[in-house]
Amino acid sequence: MKPLRPISLLAGLLMTMTGATAQISLTPPAAQPPASPPAAKKEAPKPKAPAATKQPAATPTPTPSAPLKPAVTTKPAATPVPSPSPTAAFEDPNVDSVYGAYQRGLYKTAFDLATTRAQYNGDAKAMTMLGELYANGLGIKRNYAKAVEWYQRAADAGDREGMFALAMMRLAGRGGPTNREQAVKLLASAAKLGNPKAAYNLALLYLDGNTLPQDTRRAAELLRVAADAGNPEAQYALATFYKEGTGVPKDIERAVRLLQAAALADNVDAEVEYAIALFNGTGTPKNQPAAVALLRKAARQNSPVAQNRLAWLLIYGVGTPPDKVEGFKWHLVAKTAGKGDPKLDELLAELSPEDRAKAEAAARKWTGTADKSRLDGGISAGHPVPKP
Repeated sequence: MKPLRPISLLAGLLMTMTGATAQISLTPPAAQPPASPPAAKKEAPKPKAPAATKQPAATPTPTPSAPLKPAVTTKPAATPVPSPSPTAAFEDPNVDSVYGAYQRGLYKTAFDLATTRAQYNGDAKAMTMLGELYANGLGIKRNYAKAVEWYQRAADAGDREGMFALAMMRLAGRGGPTNREQAVKLLASAAKLGNPKAAYNLALLYLDGNTLPQDTRRAAELLRVAADAGNPEAQYALATFYKEGTGVPKDIERAVRLLQAAALADNVDAEVEYAIALFNGTGTPKNQPAAVALLRKAARQNSPVAQNRLAWLLIYGVGTPPDKVEGFKWHLVAKTAGKGDPKLDELLAELSPEDRAKAEAAARKWTGTADKSRLDGGISAGHPVPKP
């Protein structure tokens, strides 16, 4: 059954780079002034269904040892409240015909089989499955009230996934009124039974400070539980805690190990931050080619931050052979996503018309805007933007 995407907090990352210096911020989801929480997402289940360039005149070229420095956050960011979706989690099920039908996209079959098992065998997993199907309209018309009914029965029978799913419904006010007090109790029970997503989302509520009193130490404890269970969002969030010393002693090396684990699980934010650590040799041996590879991976996953950082490294050939056309392509792609960079616009204006046209064409191809002559206020070949 498709795993539920837990809620994740997306940290804001700002960068300025002049010559040899690029500034990148990584701030934890904390209440103290430098802290800014990583973004949170809740996953929906994923069933298995059927040329020559002109060198900038006034801009010094960075050396391969140029660090990517964390920028200082001047204002604390508010911790967003979890915004759960109606999707239920149905983890660690017995390998049986119900789950097999669900995986193959045979939702009506899964519904019929689960109904039989729930009604005649009192199977709590089957009850959670029925909640899943009703909540998402799979094999049956979507009915949040019915979903809540089955999740409640599963929770009463001791199923941690049913508890977690019901908590998410109560937080969202689906299938009934919002009930944050009940949601907290359900998350605590599910976390105690070993559900890492429940521990993670409960940590967010301790960070939020509205539903529960704000408690960064308790949040850190819950994040550690979820991180140790392999939850990549929790690993990333806990890494920011250790990096800034929020709720835990400051420990850069441990932060980097957590970033590495989350990056290996394809957490895009962690990929970017781990790449920065590798580039600078912060808490881990310096490995700039590996950093570039990770930034390239995150850029292809549409991370504007990664696209912007990768652009700088490609343009100047730091940790990778220089490729200005590719570099400016990523600059333009990041710009369409709101990650503009006036300095790179200035450098782009000094590029030869031929290479500039190639970069713009590549960016349009990537963003699917080949019918447009300009990219988000950028330039088209032969029409450089005036320097500021």
